[in-house]
Parts: sequence; C-alpha cells; structure tokens
Amino acid sequence: MLKRWSLFALLGSSLLLGACQQESASNTTAITNADEAKAADTAQVYNWKMVTTWPPSFPVFQQGVEKFTQDLDAMSGGRLKVKVFAGGELVPPLQTFDAVSQGTVQMGHGAAYYWAGKVPAAQFMTAVPFGMTAKGMNSWFYQGGGLELWREMYEPFNLVPYPAGNSGVQMAGWFNKKIESIDDLKGLKMRIPGLGGKVLAKAGGTPVLLAGSEIYTALERGTIDATEWVGPFHDERLGLYRAAQYYYYPGWHEPGTVLELIVNKEALASLPADLQKMVEIAAQALNQWMYSEFEGLNIKSLRDLAAKPNVEVIPLPEVVLDELRRLTKITLTEEAEKDPKFKKIYEAFKAFQADHQAWTDISDGAYYDLLKSE
Repeated sequence: MLKRWSLFALLGSSLLLGACQQESASNTTAITNADEAKAADTAQVYNWKMVTTWPPSFPVFQQGVEKFTQDLDAMSGGRLKVKVFAGGELVPPLQTFDAVSQGTVQMGHGAAYYWAGKVPAAQFMTAVPFGMTAKGMNSWFYQGGGLELWREMYEPFNLVPYPAGNSGVQMAGWFNKKIESIDDLKGLKMRIPGLGGKVLAKAGGTPVLLAGSEIYTALERGTIDATEWVGPFHDERLGLYRAAQYYYYPGWHEPGTVLELIVNKEALASLPADLQKMVEIAAQALNQWMYSEFEGLNIKSLRDLAAKPNVEVIPLPEVVLDELRRLTKITLTEEAEKDPKFKKIYEAFKAFQADHQAWTDISDGAYYDLLKSE
C-alpha cells in the first residue's frame, strides 16, 4: 500500500511539475508577446497633420501651436511628429473644426466660439460676456466639470477638446467717438463676434464680422465705427491706434478668452497610452504658456499705447457696463430657451461662476483692494 501511494505521489508530482512548466512557458510567451507589443508601440512613429485658424507666423497664437508640436516631438522622443498648417495653407481657417471632425487631419487649434453656428453652446468654452477670467475658466475646466461638459458636447463630432491657451482679460475695443451712455451704442457698427455681438445688437448697435486682416482698413475708412481685437500687444501690431482715438476697457465681452486644441477621437485612440498622455500634458503647457505670454506682452504694449499723443485709454462708464450686464442676462436666457444643450451648460457655468466669485472676493479681490489703499 505504501508503495502504491508513493507511486501515486510520484505521478502526481510529475503531473504538477509538467503543469507548472507548461504554465511557466505560457507566461513567458505572454510576457514576451507583451514586451514585443510594447517595443512595437515605442518604435512606431506617428506622423500627424494639424490645421489652425491663425495666419502664418501669427504671434503667440500660431507661435504657441508651433511650440506645442515641438514639445510633443521632444517628449515622445520623435515618436509623435505633427506638421502644422496655418489657416488657409491646407484648409480655410473656419473649416478647421470640420477637417478634424472628418479625420482629414488629426489636430486643430482655434477658438470654440467660431463653431457657434454648429454648436451654439460651444461659445461658453471660449468667452462669455461678464463671465470668468482665465483663472476661473481653468478652475471650471480642470476642477469644476467644465471639461467633461465640453467633451460631451463634442462627442457627436468625433472630437476630443483640450483648453490650449488664454488671452486673459481683453480690452473693450477702439472707438472713433466717446461712449458716455448706452445711447451712444445705438447705430454703432462694431466688429465684435460671438455672444458679445448679440449683446451689442440688443443695445441697438450693429455687430460686424471681419477677419483680422480687414479690421484696420474698415476702421480707417469708416466702414465700421469701432472694433475689438485681442489686447494691447496685438492691437498695437495691427496699428489700430492710427485709425481710432478712444481705447476702452475692460473687455466685458471677453474676460478670459480660451483657445482650444481639438483632436480627432479615433486618431487619439490609435495612439499608445503614453503618447495620449503627452498630448494632454503638452496642451496644459500650451495653455499656461500662452496666458503668460499675453500677460507679459500686454504690459509693455499698453504702456506704449497710452504714451501716444492721439490715444486715450479710458474705462467704459459704469452706467454703460450696468446696462450691458443686464442685456447679457437677457441674451443668455433667450439663447438657453432655444437650445437644451446651451441651457445645460449655461446653468453649470452660472453655478460655478457664483461659487468662484465668492472665493475670489475674499482672495484676489480683497488683496487687490488692499494694494489700492496704500
């Protein structure tokens, strides 16, 4: 009996050893296959195309996009190479959204309010009159659920958006006459896009859409009476101070203008996980870099503009801003009634802005008030 059990034990041990060896060989094969797949991922080079809404060599905007692609190239060790085409070089500027959505190219850069005709609620992802500054917008996107809403909105278009730049608080614009009451806006022809244009129309003005290259000539010749553009740096470069005398602030219509990176969803999914993460991190770096550039460049340009003998840098009267704020609420409410998606995002935006403002009042606001009292 002992011998029989010894035989059974020996057979059992042999079977167990064989099973272990087979499992070990299987695991080794699986590890080898995984390593080979990983090696293949890290060896593959992805050559992508990116289109923008900006003119070639456009300072900060197009310059920032070029920096973004250089960062991706460096971070990926040359595995993700993106060739950039400025507006009009591959597709017209305002076809950027469609080109990325359809997969003609893998990436695009612009501003979400350019697509208001397709997605009205996209305007919240760029700028809202009397909305949040760059600080608030970034907080909403990264901590307050704004980015999730943005991606949900773009899902039907096969796009994944990322915040990728911010101009900071813009100027209210250049005017060829003084604005002392809301009545001075009646009949005024002004180049102003997005929701700000709708608010101007409610005030009796006429919003006009013009490309950047056409603004100076239109203002100089009197085709328009006023224009907003970006901020002191870009306004000075465009020479707007030669065409209008009154430079008003603050930029009530665009208090923190967000720029966007859009990526074709299928193209993004085709990348290994590490490259997908690099796209995310490079977009965050671009977001901060652009904002810092605008802040630094605008300091000097505003000082230069204010020193010009024919320029008056002046604030809009409070009575005008109060009325524009009232008209903004009416405009946003009317737009929300037309579109459930617009309403959903408007409600989320309002709720976060109220919370953020409560904190800002006792943080930045109180601190700046303290500095003014010195």
